[in-house]
Amino acid sequence: MSDQWPPHHPAPIPGPPLGYAPPHVQEISAGYRRWAAILLWLAVGLAALMAVAFVASFVLLALADADRDKQALGYLALILWVALAAAVPVLLGLGIPGLVMTQRVRRQRRMTHPAQGRGRF
Repeated sequence: MSDQWPPHHPAPIPGPPLGYAPPHVQEISAGYRRWAAILLWLAVGLAALMAVAFVASFVLLALADADRDKQALGYLALILWVALAAAVPVLLGLGIPGLVMTQRVRRQRRMTHPAQGRGRF
């Protein structure tokens, strides 16, 4: 009768526990690498446009302050500041995923080709 019952404790599985196993390298597709570069360069381009708009807004304020007939330029500077405030979440939405994806691509490249990334700097 005792050989019909299953054992009380299962047999241990050989090997290290799951938390100590080496990480599995997942293949990153070419489309993923392309989107990582696209998101990163869109964020860089948007940051450059925002820097130009920020400087232009101060130039417009200086022009509006210099001449009484050009007061509308001051309002244009205010509109640029509102546009800059609205563009900050877009910049974060492009930049953060672009950076994370780029870091993942670089990490995967280092894991598959460890000697390739050394000696550049």
